[in-house]
Amino acid sequence: MRLVVVGNGMAGSRLVSEVRARDPHIRITVFGAESCRPYNRVLLSEVLAGGSRPDQVRLLDASWYAAHDVEAVFGDAVAHLDRETRHVVTASGRRQPYDLLVLATGSDAVVPPIPGVERAVPFRTLDDCARILAAAEHAGRAVVVGGGLLGVEAARGLAGRGLPVTLLHLAGHLMERQLDVEAGEVLGETLAGLGVETRTGVSAEAVLEDGVRLAGGELVEAGLVVLACGVRPVTGLAAEAGLEVRRGVVVDDELRTDDPSIFAIGECAEHDGTVYGLVAPAWEQAAVAADVITGGKALYRGSRLVTRLKARSVELAAMGETHLTEEHAEVVRFSHRARGTYRKLVIRDGRLVGAILLGESDAVGTLTQLFDRGGPVPGDRAGLLFPGLSAAPVAASPTLMPDAAKVCQCNNVTKGQIRACWEAGARDLAGVAAATRATTGCGTCRDAVEGIVGWLCEQEGISV
Repeated sequence: MRLVVVGNGMAGSRLVSEVRARDPHIRITVFGAESCRPYNRVLLSEVLAGGSRPDQVRLLDASWYAAHDVEAVFGDAVAHLDRETRHVVTASGRRQPYDLLVLATGSDAVVPPIPGVERAVPFRTLDDCARILAAAEHAGRAVVVGGGLLGVEAARGLAGRGLPVTLLHLAGHLMERQLDVEAGEVLGETLAGLGVETRTGVSAEAVLEDGVRLAGGELVEAGLVVLACGVRPVTGLAAEAGLEVRRGVVVDDELRTDDPSIFAIGECAEHDGTVYGLVAPAWEQAAVAADVITGGKALYRGSRLVTRLKARSVELAAMGETHLTEEHAEVVRFSHRARGTYRKLVIRDGRLVGAILLGESDAVGTLTQLFDRGGPVPGDRAGLLFPGLSAAPVAASPTLMPDAAKVCQCNNVTKGQIRACWEAGARDLAGVAAATRATTGCGTCRDAVEGIVGWLCEQEGISV
């Protein structure tokens, strides 16, 4: 059977590796529009901040494709789908036949239609990072347009290099989709302490040579303007081929489009009315599609989203229905703005349906497990927000954490899987990551995985 994958980003590259792990014989060809090997887009803010080099965020080694008998075509985007003859046609004119096709075309950055916008740089790709860093060397000041997750990461990354940054956001507070008003304000105050000035409730009217002009005429000076105005699913290829497209390419529970020989996964796919913009759902979809493609039975039932902010010196996790009020749910809240701390639980029918944790907290693991499993919430609400104050065991402790506890949300890795990997001979973080993929998504589970590995070594008296 011939499998063709269109898109070699985080979703497409994961799909390829999942299929190959299940079937060593299926013929696989993957086309990537970018000229480089796939990389972890989630960690681009670390590249901006100088915490990681571009080569450190690659997802697959250059030798992986040959070693696993996968043909990878870089820098030649697929331009046309011929469903009648089951071929894809690339920009260079290559025609590639397929029996099954997977669309993993991802998203493009939203570029607002304002005068001078060509002077700004979107923050979306590794090439964008290179352009931003080159401009930052002589910019003096930077403006980031957009205060969602991506904009906050970009602003923090640039500030981490010592560049004064102004963050402009149209809504009344930062990350309004994930955070309530107070959490957004606390986040803004935290960023201010790191060198980022936040301006909310403002609209960029034009990009000029010396900065951004706001509606009303005010000029915010900058030598570098970065756009983080959101993303839009890339669906043109599917639409032109006559597939059903709404916000994304519409798929069923097997991730098939209305053409049973064509699948779609990741940010370009719309399942049950939802387009997911985070990596964990894309990787869950890749696993389901790989099962189906290789003859297994699997269904995708949607994902429970946990948003993690990965910027340096900013710890943030938000999940579920964070905007519900006391009229519709039980809300438990703690705020200590002087310390940059805000914690909120949203409980309905005895279940955790939403949470915000801003500032360093050892409650993230426990709350994420409760939210992900939909299990009953313990009666000690304060103990959930402050595990150290509770007489109950701390679920996030390696000693007391059950083997079923999910440690790496991006890759669905449990403590039991880490233990099994350790027992098989992986005695350090690198070995566990290679075997389980834990820590290779957003990276926020790194400390927890290191803690489990260290605890296991300590139990057996092994020096690492």
